[in-house]
Amino acid sequence: MCQKVEPDPKTKAEKRPNGKSKTVKGTGKATSSKPKVKTTPVTPKEAQTYLTQVVNKGRFQKVGDTLTVQAGDALELRCKGNPVQWTVPAYLEEDDEGRLRTVQHERYGTLTLANATAADTGEYTCYPMYCEEKDCRKQYDKGLKVFIFFSDPQELFVPSSDYYEVIQLRTNWPTVLPCQVTSPLAKVNLHREFPPMEVNVDGQEISFDVKKGFTIHRPKQSHAGSLYCVASLGNLRQSSTKYMLIYVNYPAAPPSPAIQTSSDTVAVGQNLQVTCTVVGEQDVVVDLTWEYPGQKIGRPMYTQDSVQTVQVDGQNRQRTQAVLLVDEVREVDQGTYTCTAQNLQGSRSASTSVKVQSARANTKPKRNRQRSPTET
Repeated sequence: MCQKVEPDPKTKAEKRPNGKSKTVKGTGKATSSKPKVKTTPVTPKEAQTYLTQVVNKGRFQKVGDTLTVQAGDALELRCKGNPVQWTVPAYLEEDDEGRLRTVQHERYGTLTLANATAADTGEYTCYPMYCEEKDCRKQYDKGLKVFIFFSDPQELFVPSSDYYEVIQLRTNWPTVLPCQVTSPLAKVNLHREFPPMEVNVDGQEISFDVKKGFTIHRPKQSHAGSLYCVASLGNLRQSSTKYMLIYVNYPAAPPSPAIQTSSDTVAVGQNLQVTCTVVGEQDVVVDLTWEYPGQKIGRPMYTQDSVQTVQVDGQNRQRTQAVLLVDEVREVDQGTYTCTAQNLQGSRSASTSVKVQSARANTKPKRNRQRSPTET
């Protein structure tokens, strides 16, 4: 009565719904083997690079697009990756007085800056490096950037040794007035020196970025002159370096010259004129230069140059023209004449060929001998 009948191992195994069963030798017990599943090797994810600020020993703070540090304090940044490379404002690259130090550790790189000043304000970037053996290059698309303001209660602008800075205004080319503040909280206005007035900043024609300064998006002649920035924070109000803006009507493209001759074929002793013409934007300086066969023997060049305003499709255009005068053509004047037109955007050329008829070709041909009546 007390004895229990053990079920047959085979019967017990047959009730298992999953997999096949097999008996392990020496134990009499049945085990179930799971069907084999093919596994695909998983590629490890690329380590994510991130930038942090060391606040205190053992404490880290992830940085965003901007960071504010008090002038006189020390800065320490940590960038994950091995190896990494740092870029800093040009002022620090030229003269850091030993205050800047970068160290590469096993898993990260560090940048430390001691006794920071307002002049250190700018963009700091950490670039992960891609290396093949000893050849390494920056991964620009993975660079981590942070703009750091080193706030100084006595310096609202990044110090500059220049009292005046000359900036060229180009047509349809955005121009930046780099009056960089040291605090993102400073209020900045743009002023004109003569006549003294505040310049309207509408965000479209002129805009302000606390990390760059003022941008004139489509420079015009009216923007030229002496301008400066005024920053205020609390009871402090300061002026920036003065910017002398010089307007240059910058062309949209290189000029396209057209060349024409008074005649494609000229006899020796006659005069030849080769005309090069460029029609383009007004108030754009175009230089026209020549290459001609007579240069090889030092034949002097005489030109007539002119600049006129003409109407093209109802619009005022500028026509720049140069006429090359070749008096008493010689055989050496035969060949290719090339005119090159150049402006601030580049240069283009146009060529033509001139054939010179020799004196022999101009002589009258001899009369044919009169045939005798017997000739057929």
